[in-house]
Amino acid sequence: YNHADTHSLTLLYKLLYICSCLFMGSVVINGYLYRHRDKNGNWTITTHNLPFTLYSPTVCSQFSRGVYAIMGLYDRRTVNMLMSFCGSLHVCFVTPSFPVHSKNHFLLQLRPSLQEPLMALLDHFYWTRFVYFYSPDSGLGVLQRILDAAAERGWQVTSVNLDSLTETTFVKLLTDLDYKKEFQVIINCELERLNSILNLVSNRKNLKNYHYILANLGFMDLNFSEFQKLAPNVTGFQLVNQSDPEIRRINDDWMDFNSKDTRYTGALTYDGVSVLSAAFQNLRQQRIDISHRGNAGECLANPPAPWGQGIDIQRALQQVRLNGLSGNVQFDDRGQRTNFSLMVMELSLSGPRKIGFWNDRSGYVNTATYRPVLEEFYGLHNRTYIVTTILEAPYMMLRKNHEQFTGNDRYEGYCAELAAEIAKHVGFSYRLELVGDGKYGARDPESKMWNGMVGELVYGKADVAVAPLTITLVREQVIDFTKPFMSLGISIMIKKPTKSKPGVFSFLDPLAYEIWMCIVFAYIGVSVVLFLVSRFSPYEWKEEESDDEEETNQTSEHTNDFGIFNSLWFSLGAFMQQGCDISPRSLSGRIVGGVWWFFTLIIISSYTANLAAFLTVERMVSPIEGAEDLAKQTEIAYGTLDGGSTKEFFRRSKIAVFEKMWSYMRSTDPSVFVKNTNEGVIRVRKAKGKYAYLLESSMNEYIEQRKPCDTMKVGGNLDSKGYGVATPKGSPLRIPVNLAVLKLNEQAVLDKLKNKWWYDKGECGHKDSGRKDKTSALSLSNVAGVFYILIGGLGLAMMVALVEFCYKSRIESRRMKVTTMQNRALKPPKARQLVAALLF
Repeated sequence: YNHADTHSLTLLYKLLYICSCLFMGSVVINGYLYRHRDKNGNWTITTHNLPFTLYSPTVCSQFSRGVYAIMGLYDRRTVNMLMSFCGSLHVCFVTPSFPVHSKNHFLLQLRPSLQEPLMALLDHFYWTRFVYFYSPDSGLGVLQRILDAAAERGWQVTSVNLDSLTETTFVKLLTDLDYKKEFQVIINCELERLNSILNLVSNRKNLKNYHYILANLGFMDLNFSEFQKLAPNVTGFQLVNQSDPEIRRINDDWMDFNSKDTRYTGALTYDGVSVLSAAFQNLRQQRIDISHRGNAGECLANPPAPWGQGIDIQRALQQVRLNGLSGNVQFDDRGQRTNFSLMVMELSLSGPRKIGFWNDRSGYVNTATYRPVLEEFYGLHNRTYIVTTILEAPYMMLRKNHEQFTGNDRYEGYCAELAAEIAKHVGFSYRLELVGDGKYGARDPESKMWNGMVGELVYGKADVAVAPLTITLVREQVIDFTKPFMSLGISIMIKKPTKSKPGVFSFLDPLAYEIWMCIVFAYIGVSVVLFLVSRFSPYEWKEEESDDEEETNQTSEHTNDFGIFNSLWFSLGAFMQQGCDISPRSLSGRIVGGVWWFFTLIIISSYTANLAAFLTVERMVSPIEGAEDLAKQTEIAYGTLDGGSTKEFFRRSKIAVFEKMWSYMRSTDPSVFVKNTNEGVIRVRKAKGKYAYLLESSMNEYIEQRKPCDTMKVGGNLDSKGYGVATPKGSPLRIPVNLAVLKLNEQAVLDKLKNKWWYDKGECGHKDSGRKDKTSALSLSNVAGVFYILIGGLGLAMMVALVEFCYKSRIESRRMKVTTMQNRALKPPKARQLVAALLF
């Protein structure tokens, strides 16, 4: 057993016992040689204090005694020599030391590599600028991985070699980090040095601004007794599950012998012995002959002769699968640990606690369940929280010159100001981060995984979501929402139809055409009835007076004023509210006139009331008025956002209209769903009225106020819901953030924010500005029909007068049995009078 330091007797007892059971050989330790037990059960021990320069000859000497495999630790000085020795002689080296990248297949590394878990944690926290402290023994491989990622993603990484620092220079470096505001720090070194660094860091006053990631496998082995009182933000990894009773018992036995050794190193050593035992047992069961062992000559030869059975042992070791103290023990073809799992830990005021885990298959998975205890509530200001959001105008937008700003100052909008108000009321620091996939959050039906902002909260990538995130049942089951900061519902957006130009006879629009037809028939009917009752009633007849005495002595003639033409004229005069020079004298005639006057009073009043609105307002004819109109037609396509609550609403709805709409949307090809709201608005504008977009009413109202002002909201809201601020389940932020939202609502801050970002910054004028400021003046096109009727009536009168003149002249000519020309010669004055009457 080759080790840089003296190990506890517990490991030696187990190791010697396993070796004595498998083969009666020797166990070699640097500085000590333990022979196997004699017949009486006693161990024969001989010691060798070996200098490093004699290491290779000594190894060859021990190799000649029969070495099957080597187990031990290495450092930077010995790692290359050991790998060269094992690779040349085909002797496997099993080690719990820090992992190295090597193509040597005879090196089996029990300690898992932290490169991928650390990168996953950096992605989870969205770190792009940080400081990396490392020990050259264990941190160079991780440093190379970070630098490669930094070159690809544009990270700003400052690397610091801990071996080049003294205590004084380290303190100066911490002061420099404060000045540069480098608050994100990774420390990669062994536990003993890490405890010393934490003691120095704990003397800083502004520790609450920092976030430390400890790249070490023994987070629970660190001494946090004084450090955790300052409520720092510390994250790390834990390899050994301390809650396992068997592991706890072995750790207690281990600590009784050697309290200075790290628990995870002891667990790895224990698992290494178990791997050796399992490998040789498999070889024995497979009856593979490994009895031939190397000799010193083969080792010291130039070039050295490899051991023939080394390949078999190497294969047997790499094929071992067991569940050890460090979890699943399994190796890949390069001898590195694979398919392992690490617990991700966080330091709270009550001590270390698990917040998630990492494995090869799932990456980092957050499983934190926070308890909103009082002391954690008061510790909110001691860390910087990640606030996830999404670019959606006017809720969250990038400033026009956002390249000139850093951090939260790059963003503006309703939710940007809302997050600032909440942070001010609660009293915590935050950092706005855009959601990676650009989605709000829905569960994949196949993988059952959440995406979008909801997924980032569920899997611990964010602490708060401040965005237009709808409160739904399925989301409430996995995250917590505050009280709604905005109430809304699903609405319909269509392209604004072109304003209809007023027609020539637009003055007829206040009454429907059916009413106009009924008025005409009523006019004719009333005139006929008045004519009949005037004929039947004796009170409407009167004697005609004559100036000639001879005619008076003859039989008197009775006349009636209400002939058919006079009846029509009386009804028309009453309808036009102008009256007439004749009026009925009989009771029946007056009843007819009275009901006709009442009828015309109501009709004319109704017409006058609607006339102003129809003549002064240019109406837009909308093709649809609500969801029912959409559902019963197929000419206009309609869809929703893909992966949002609106789509989920239609999918789950049991209302017949909405079920019909969902059946249409999911079966339409090409798809009517859009990836984001902006795509949906563009589709509405380009579809020329053939596409309607279903979205939240607040967003619909905002877009209606944006140029080119060609969209509009039609109908009422299809449902009622609200936007809420979201936090992970059980997060200590839930209660204080909820109280902050309620306070902002009571202080009318939320209403002021909406008016500011919806209407004050609108580009199409206020929705009621046109009605409040002035009324549109009438144009000629509004009343052109009236002029046409007037001109037409005058022309008709001229034509009728001419016809009457011709007709009367012809009658008079026949009566006097003379021609028209003769009539003019005999009575020129009368003819002149007729012409004058026609002209003037």
